[in-house]
Amino acid sequence: MTERAFIEVRGAREHNLKNISLNIPKHRITVFTGVSGSGKSSLVFDTVAAEAQRQLNETFTAFVQGFLPHYGQPDVDRVSHLNAPVIINQKRVGGGSRSTVGTYTDIAAPLRLLFSRAGQPSAGPAFAYSFNTPQGMCPECEGIGKTTQLDLDRLLDRTQSLNGGAILHPDFKPGKWLWKTYALSGLFDNDKPVQDYTEQELHLLLHGRDLKVSLGEINMTYEGLVERFERMYLKKDAAAMSDRSRAVFEQFVTSQTCPVCGGARLNAAALASRLEGKNIAELSDLEATELLTFLQGLTDPAAARVAAHLAERLAHLVEIGLGYLSLSRETATLSGGESQRLKLVRHLGNSLTDMLYVLDEPSVGLHPRDVSRLTGLLGALRDKGNTVLVVEHDPDVIRMADHVVDIGPGPGVRGGEVVFEGSIEGLEAAPTLTGRHLTQQLPLKASVREPRGWLSVKGARLHNLKDVSVEIPTGVLTVVTGVAGSGKSTLIHDVFLPQHPDAIVIDQSRVTTNSRSAPATYTGIMDPIRKGFAKASGQSPALFSFNSEGSCPNCAGLGVVYTDLAFMEGISTVCEVCEGKRFKPEVLRHTLRGQTISDVLNMTAETALAFFTEKPVRAVLQAMNDVGLGYLTLGQPLSTVSGGEAQRLKLATELHKKGSVYVMDEPTTGLHLSDIGLLMGIIDRLVDGGNSVILIEHQLDVIRQADWLIDLGPEGGRAGGEVLYSGPPKGLLTCERSVTARYL
Repeated sequence: MTERAFIEVRGAREHNLKNISLNIPKHRITVFTGVSGSGKSSLVFDTVAAEAQRQLNETFTAFVQGFLPHYGQPDVDRVSHLNAPVIINQKRVGGGSRSTVGTYTDIAAPLRLLFSRAGQPSAGPAFAYSFNTPQGMCPECEGIGKTTQLDLDRLLDRTQSLNGGAILHPDFKPGKWLWKTYALSGLFDNDKPVQDYTEQELHLLLHGRDLKVSLGEINMTYEGLVERFERMYLKKDAAAMSDRSRAVFEQFVTSQTCPVCGGARLNAAALASRLEGKNIAELSDLEATELLTFLQGLTDPAAARVAAHLAERLAHLVEIGLGYLSLSRETATLSGGESQRLKLVRHLGNSLTDMLYVLDEPSVGLHPRDVSRLTGLLGALRDKGNTVLVVEHDPDVIRMADHVVDIGPGPGVRGGEVVFEGSIEGLEAAPTLTGRHLTQQLPLKASVREPRGWLSVKGARLHNLKDVSVEIPTGVLTVVTGVAGSGKSTLIHDVFLPQHPDAIVIDQSRVTTNSRSAPATYTGIMDPIRKGFAKASGQSPALFSFNSEGSCPNCAGLGVVYTDLAFMEGISTVCEVCEGKRFKPEVLRHTLRGQTISDVLNMTAETALAFFTEKPVRAVLQAMNDVGLGYLTLGQPLSTVSGGEAQRLKLATELHKKGSVYVMDEPTTGLHLSDIGLLMGIIDRLVDGGNSVILIEHQLDVIRQADWLIDLGPEGGRAGGEVLYSGPPKGLLTCERSVTARYL
């Protein structure tokens, strides 16, 4: 191989990487393995992919660069012979309520073209069939499919006056600016209850317009409460609001399927146009597998050519295990694993070669049966002449690699080195954690715990569930299994949890990752730590907060200073005043048992456990060590923790609570094979302590350790939604319809 047959990385030091250098072969699939937090993502995403993206962006003009995401220069001596990158990560696909599987993958475009060519009667060109254009959208709901109305009884307490807080929305509380626009307008008696208003006064409050009023020295046009609410909230896409705004907004509105289009999003002309008796909305509601069958049955020659292109795109959806999705499914409802595979579909249809594809655990949320489909697609990307880099823990994905790089030996400060490079056979024989666990397999649990009681789900028919009734045992470990789309999340999250709102849920949503959040603030131990320092020094607890009184004035408590270089890449440097310690000098004069607050934040959870005697702090630190996060420092920014670490941090915050039912959604996401044993130990302790644990999981070693299995299927979407088996693990092996049984 020539020198240019490799991507060369020299002196990588990003996050915990210890000045590592390596050659990554081009036109091959290289899988990066290692324990959670060892530095895989720091090497692949924060060094190689970030540098490739940065160099690609630099080929554009400074003006264009201003609109592109900014990638800082990674801490590395050099990365050579890079290709243009395509980064396929696990961030969920957003896009609001107008974004569907069809619009996101662009599969909706050839479907619209098909109707413009062959639909009878024709509604016009392709854009006349789009719910995102004025020519195609339903005029009533503007293409959303739902209408949202203000519920005045929720917004107004008519027994109260304006001064008494008659408007219940928090932004209209007495004293706030929006409240003043009514109370200081001079139009109302502010002490008169709304129920005593005359008809004219009530109309003025709710619907008044085009009146000039003065609030002190400010002149403005008066706007009635209903008009203002509609302008501020209803005319905005709810999906584009912040979580707080949306939660507040939803308290005051009622939502219903659009009465004009019946939820189809399109106008009458688009819906009247049909192909073989079906309109475009009906075809978009079909699952991809059903739509594929419909297209293959088209005989009209004008339709057949467009249909062939459409069928090719749909086949990719089916191949990747998403055949149960319909084109009308909103992207906001997809899981992280589904989002990532959907992104992959967008790239399979192109004919680009010599690209650098970077994937982050693409097997997340996939049943073992579908992992083989995924590895086939990765192979297809490579065979087109591309370089594929994958960060992965799944043994089946690791085994299909042409080249493996194992990062370790441990997590956090104990990691950041290349401990193995070479073939899969070499890794299996290597003395690394990955090598040792790759060939091990846990046996089926022989002696299972007996259920103490039962929690019932009766006649569940939500989404694809087919009148499902099932008894979930208490006092044991229950694992819910089945292929992607079989109805596991619907059964547990959408049916079971609303009936048991006290359950403690640990799901895959990311922990807050702003630059100010750290393990100490996220887990809630920062408060008792500050109180401990305050008690020892006689000062206010606020003095010991890097987000409050004690913060260094130069860096505002961040420890680093960000410099914006206009159209060039911004840089961050360690604060010269506090030298990265985050606090004012006077704060660091106070100590607790000989340590400053800055020293404490630099401690690992393991060191801190030995240092702290305070009970509330110790309980959380013990839990952090129990879940294998003893190496994280208390002040480390959460934006630098991996997905697997984030989920275990959530687990640590919940472990010391006295909960009776724990629900965990794929807790092995981002976990190394060696950590799965650790996780199972924690879960066993929870169950032995009298709790009930319900896991949704695909990892076979976890399934084998269950006391009780509930298997859904047999397939995804409409071909799923049945309980195939419910009972101890051994009994599943005799269930012929179960895909899970074949892999166990």
